[in-house]
Amino acid sequence: MESELNPKEWAEKIISGDVRAASRLMRDIDDRMPWVSEVLKELYPHTGKAYIIGVTGSPGVGKSTLVDCLIDVFRKKGYRIGAVVIDPTSPFTGGAILGDRIRMQRHSTDSDVFIRSLATRGSMGGLSRSTSDILRVMDAMGKDVILLETVGVGQDEVDVVNTAHTSLIVLIPGLGDDIQAIKAGILEIGDIFVINKCEREGAERMEREIMMMLELGARRQDGWIPKIVKTEALKGKGIKELVEAIEEHRHFREDPRHKRDFLRRALRIELLNNLRDQISQRVMEAVGDEEGLTAAVDEIIEGKKDLYTKSEEILGTLLC
Repeated sequence: MESELNPKEWAEKIISGDVRAASRLMRDIDDRMPWVSEVLKELYPHTGKAYIIGVTGSPGVGKSTLVDCLIDVFRKKGYRIGAVVIDPTSPFTGGAILGDRIRMQRHSTDSDVFIRSLATRGSMGGLSRSTSDILRVMDAMGKDVILLETVGVGQDEVDVVNTAHTSLIVLIPGLGDDIQAIKAGILEIGDIFVINKCEREGAERMEREIMMMLELGARRQDGWIPKIVKTEALKGKGIKELVEAIEEHRHFREDPRHKRDFLRRALRIELLNNLRDQISQRVMEAVGDEEGLTAAVDEIIEGKKDLYTKSEEILGTLLC
């Protein structure tokens, strides 16, 4: 269903902080409704002010509890907060299995906190395919800080570094595969390593191992030396130190010597992702969506066309 308002009117509602309008727009962004792109174009000049903090880590490490604590601290500082929680996709509805009503309930009555759950819908990298657009809507709404919680962590769960300004890697002692996870590609993306549930046995050893890996690893190109912070989120321990580490990294990022490089890297990746999505969408339109794709596959199965010729044929229709 197309929007009953024009893009400029929708943008004005979002900028004024209209939660219902924002929720509708976010839903239609996630559903890939065609009309939303014009609204996003109107919103773009009003973005770029919010600071985005990514929180990633294996399931069960306490990401949501940590995000809840950070919301509390930032609200006490007077910041308007947005939170985007990337959840697994329901195999039945295609929506998020865990919703924002389950998480962070104590903030639900705060008009300056807007929490949104998104489903991955098969997206790799730990983020939903529409995450960047949703973040931009929250930015345009006037949120000062946006917390982005990913679905999990692993070899492919590194997109958060391209989206967030500060990336937190949350670990807990005793899982047995903590350091292995870091070796799998997480070390390079973490600005701050958070050892949560630090009351557990092995927290000190984990801290030493992370420090050793950081010292032995290649120096980061941006010059930032990752911090390690121990927390016990359920009791609020270490949260003050974590916020201080976040603010230190923010100061580092916003130094004029680094700011343009960070922005160029983020926009380069986002531009490529956007182009990839648009090309993918146009390819599906060219083949006639699922039925056309099935017919194209059948041609290959029946030997009428080989895979490469058929691919070139479909791509050729985009250039006509």
